[in-house]
Amino acid sequence: MSDVHDDYVAGDINTIDDGDDVDDNGEGYTASDNAATATAVLEFIATSLADDPSAVSVEVSERQGKVVLSLSVGPDDMGRIIGRRGRTAQAIRALVGAVGARDGVTTSVDIVD
Repeated sequence: MSDVHDDYVAGDINTIDDGDDVDDNGEGYTASDNAATATAVLEFIATSLADDPSAVSVEVSERQGKVVLSLSVGPDDMGRIIGRRGRTAQAIRALVGAVGARDGVTTSVDIVD
C-alpha cells in the first residue's frame, strides 16, 4: 500500500489547499485583497473605452461575501461603457467575473453615474 503523499510535487495544482487565509503577518485576507486583478482588469477596460480616461475610477467594497466594484466614468462616456442594450456592460461584467473567479472571488460590477 502506498502513501497518499508519494506523488506530491511542490506547486502541483492538483493538491488540496490547506485553507489558510492568513498572510505572512498573521492577518487574514479579505475578498477585496484577492480582487486586485479583477480591479485592474476593470480599470484597464474602462480607460481603454473612455474618451476621458482621467475620469475613470474604481471603488472596491465588500457586500455579503461578494466583492463589489463600483465603476465611475465621465458623463460623456457613460453611453460608451454601457453600450447598445447594455451589451458592453454585460461583456465587462462577464470578463471581470471570470478574472475574479480565477482568483477565487465572486465579483459584481456596478456602473455608477
